Amino acid sequence: MYTCRVLAIFVLVVCGFVSGFGQKSKDNRFEIVTESDTSFSIYRDKVKQLVLTQVAKPDERPYIHPIMAPDGQSPVTEFRPNHHLHQTGLFWGLKRVNGRDYFMKWKGDYWKRVSTKITIRQGKQVAWQTVYNVLDSTGQTTLVETQNWTLQEVDGKFMLDLEWKGQARTDVTMGKFYVGGLFVRMPWTKELAGEVINASGQMNKQAEAQRSEWLDVGVQRRDRSDWAHFTLFDHPQNKAFPTPWRVDNEFGVGPSRQIIEDWTIPEGQTETIRYRILIYTGPINQSQIRDLAKAYQEINHH
Repeated sequence: MYTCRVLAIFVLVVCGFVSGFGQKSKDNRFEIVTESDTSFSIYRDKVKQLVLTQVAKPDERPYIHPIMAPDGQSPVTEFRPNHHLHQTGLFWGLKRVNGRDYFMKWKGDYWKRVSTKITIRQGKQVAWQTVYNVLDSTGQTTLVETQNWTLQEVDGKFMLDLEWKGQARTDVTMGKFYVGGLFVRMPWTKELAGEVINASGQMNKQAEAQRSEWLDVGVQRRDRSDWAHFTLFDHPQNKAFPTPWRVDNEFGVGPSRQIIEDWTIPEGQTETIRYRILIYTGPINQSQIRDLAKAYQEINHH
């Protein structure tokens, strides 16, 4: 009898431990930690594993780098590779804004920080904001650019939501060009495999300048056999939906309305553009991506 009771207690303890462990693994929480007056980082708050760092300097375009793979083993963004020194992980930069280039130019004669704010510091979902003045050649503000970011974890994958707002201080025209807007640079070199595919099944450079509801870019992780991926989702409330995509020769990608047309924001008005970004490792699952795209498209932003 005593042996049976001990065995029963042991089974209950083990089952409780396993159940609790599973609960924690499904219930990952994040914490935003202010690192300095120019950056803050997001950690998984139980294990203090770095997820990403938002850099927001007073006189430089804001960017997110590094972003770590969900397994914490390697970064999945690259900072200023020698082939594109202006590219900084995950960032937003428009081209030909009243003739001025904010994609190639990232310094203080183009960008001035207004504010940063952590809106949800801790929890299953965290959120933050950066606000910058986009300057003309005389130092006057052309656009006030706000980026509202939200991070959560879904089935072991990181999910980032971006709401971009551009408030025009004068009549603003974004001239037609082959790139401009949200962009992601992954750590890829010629000895590593890489692949782009969009919702129509167009691959690599076939997807260049093509309109699509989503686009996935994956590259092999250095010294590993598995891949890291970004899937970027467009939203039907964006005026260019489905937006065309830039795909460069080194697997840098981004959606851009500028690829198909000039577009404008009249003085005093605000344009809002939204995207969702999925970050994961392993093989691509197109069926799951289609389901996620459908779910995102059904969200009605007010």
